[in-house]
Amino acid sequence: MERTPLLTAEEYDAVRTAVLAGADGRSTLNSLLAGWDDLVSDVEEGYGWSRPELSNDLWCRGALARVWPRLPERVRALRQPELDACDDRFRAATVPWPDRAEGGRWWDRRIPRRLETEAGQPRRQGWPMGWDMMPFPKPDEVDVVE
Repeated sequence: MERTPLLTAEEYDAVRTAVLAGADGRSTLNSLLAGWDDLVSDVEEGYGWSRPELSNDLWCRGALARVWPRLPERVRALRQPELDACDDRFRAATVPWPDRAEGGRWWDRRIPRRLETEAGQPRRQGWPMGWDMMPFPKPDEVDVVE
């Protein structure tokens, strides 16, 4: 098993400073990456919450976007494969909003391919409750499962 090189004291301090500036006082780079990985796993399995809740859950990815440019170059290089892998998994587990370019905060403009809902819930334009505020009909690539 390949071991990750240890960071210097200066790099640890720079990471802490970057996370404080781009996230909140309770997060660490490890917890932000773990939170993103956990959310991606939830979306892969079938997201059971509403669109507003997903927007809230995506906070961790937004924080990573704010933190990333502030990290020391070596730390970014070491952790980039981990971030890229989660991003790739999220893209695979979601579909883009219709007629929206993927730039900037691309993760905010994606829909889980699998939405879980309770049996018998009403639907509007194919969307289950909690997603029915979407400004377009449910894409065919999105499955709603009970």
